[in-house]
Amino acid sequence: MDRANFESLFYQVVKNAGAQTADNTSLTSPLAVGTGVKVVSTQKLFTQGGLASTDNALDLAIDGKGFFQALLPDGRVGYTRSGILSRNGDGLLTTTSGYVIQPQIQIPADATSINISSSGIVSVTTPGNDIGQEVGQLSLANFSNPRGLTPVGENFLVETAESGVAQTGAPLDGGFGKVLQGYVESSNVNVVQQLVDMIETQRAYEVSSKSITAVDEMMQFISRNL
Repeated sequence: MDRANFESLFYQVVKNAGAQTADNTSLTSPLAVGTGVKVVSTQKLFTQGGLASTDNALDLAIDGKGFFQALLPDGRVGYTRSGILSRNGDGLLTTTSGYVIQPQIQIPADATSINISSSGIVSVTTPGNDIGQEVGQLSLANFSNPRGLTPVGENFLVETAESGVAQTGAPLDGGFGKVLQGYVESSNVNVVQQLVDMIETQRAYEVSSKSITAVDEMMQFISRNL
C-alpha cells in the first residue's frame, strides 16, 4: 500500500503575532493565509497482509520481514513480497513473470512432491525415493530503509542509495520472517477504511466547493450594490 505525504505551499502573512486588532488588542499568533498543499512523496507501507491458503506447493508467503529475490532482465536484483512461484523449462524456480529466483533452485523433472520448510529449505521426493532430498535453500533480503526502495512494476522493487544495501539471510535467521508453503500474502489495504476515508474526503471537498461558491456570490452581491 502507498501513502502520500503532503506539505503546505506558500503562506501570505496578513498580520504578524503582536499586531494590533480593531479592538485594540494584540494577536497572540500570526494571521496567515495559505495557498494549499502539494504531494511531496509517496511512501510504501510494508505492514503484514493477510495469509490465504491455496494448497499449491509453489505458493509461498513470508510471515514477517523479508523479500524474495529474483534476477530482472536488466541484470538487477528485484525484491518482492509475492511468492507465487513456478518452474521454467530448466526446472528453476521463477516468479510469475518468469524471472529466476535468487539464489537459483532447480527442481528435478521427476520430482513427485516439493516441500519447503519454514526456514526455506527446499526438498523433493522422486519415484522410488520417498525420503526428502534437499535441493536448495531460499534466501530472503531486507533493508535498513525499505521505504527507500524504488518500484519498477510487476510487484518488484529495486535497491537505491536511500534504501541501503540488501541484507540477505535464511528465513527465521537474524530477524527474517518465516516462509509458509501453500499460502499467499493478501493485500495489506484495509478496503473498508479506505472507503470511509474516500467518502470523508469527498464530503470535505463538497463543503469547500460550496464555501467558495457562497463567497463568490457574496462578493458579486456587494459589487452590484455599492
